Amino acid sequence: MTTTFLDAIKTRRSIYALDKNITRTENEIEEIIKEAVKHSPSSFNSQSSRAVILFGAEHDKLWNIVEDALRKVVPADSFSATEEKIASFRAGYGTVLFFEDENVIKGLQENFALYAENFPIWSEQATGIAQHSVWVALAEAGLGASLQHYNPLIDDAVRAEWDIPESWNLRAQLPFGNPTTEPGDKEFIADEDRFRVFK
Repeated sequence: MTTTFLDAIKTRRSIYALDKNITRTENEIEEIIKEAVKHSPSSFNSQSSRAVILFGAEHDKLWNIVEDALRKVVPADSFSATEEKIASFRAGYGTVLFFEDENVIKGLQENFALYAENFPIWSEQATGIAQHSVWVALAEAGLGASLQHYNPLIDDAVRAEWDIPESWNLRAQLPFGNPTTEPGDKEFIADEDRFRVFK
């Protein structure tokens, strides 16, 4: 039976228990991520979203950077919980770093001055859609993931380590890997508190 779009969305959950025993090849994962980002909508078809895909030692290096940055700001007597959390991300197979290209946004602001104040908002919407698209696509491929936000704490170190252009603004990190546990039940607020339908 073909998986429907809604089934795929329901499959996407925050999975924190990961390991490196994936069944997909790196090339397959790379293609999934690229296609998901490329086909995510953006205002004026600006295609402002950028992604850096880290595998293996490069993925581990990112979470070492995060841990080192957090060690400077989290009290030592409570760092063990933070260390454990970062270790769970490092235990995964790879990470997708999501960026928005500020040069694209500035160009739109110059060319369409009437909407200038909206382009940063629309950029955030574009990256959110790209992040969701990638997350759903990876889940459909049998990979677990969770969305993290250690920016701007790690921005400078990430930019230096992977020679990221100055105009790329880090928005999120998505560690992924083989899920080693099933997600728990998800609770939803009542439909009447969330939706209004007029016929």
